[in-house]
Amino acid sequence: MKKALMVLFGMFGTTGAFANPACAVCTVAIGATLSISRRLGVCDNAVAVWVGAFLVIMGYWLIKWFDKKNWHFFGRDVLLILLSFSVIAGLYIHHLKYTPCFWFFDAFMLCAIAGGIVYILSQKLYEYMKHRNGGHAHFPFEKVVMAIGSLLITSVIIAWFA
Repeated sequence: MKKALMVLFGMFGTTGAFANPACAVCTVAIGATLSISRRLGVCDNAVAVWVGAFLVIMGYWLIKWFDKKNWHFFGRDVLLILLSFSVIAGLYIHHLKYTPCFWFFDAFMLCAIAGGIVYILSQKLYEYMKHRNGGHAHFPFEKVVMAIGSLLITSVIIAWFA
């Protein structure tokens, strides 16, 4: 796991800086929350919400990297987001038992998809609210608060009913 993270950080460290739709503060906060909650023994389904949001952010960064390389093809963005979700199998294959609950999806995967959708919707809501406020945020780090708050509410709901 440590080697995989070192390779990932090495890949992003050797490229130039580029703009992305997921701010670095959101990425670090979601990644740190994921690690902390796993160590505290929080329900795996609640952790999956944060995993899904983190993987969506990684998918966004992958899309921006493809844009920088000028690699464009039909369905690229959807494919890259789905490819980022395939990382779940590699990261958690030894920690989870496969128990399909809906179609062929595991509960962990369904919660990760829900977390990704909640993250995307929170960012869309932020953009809408910012547009309605004349292009300015209502308060500092509003984007971060909306992302973390919506994911926290979702994970609490999932942990409560799981």
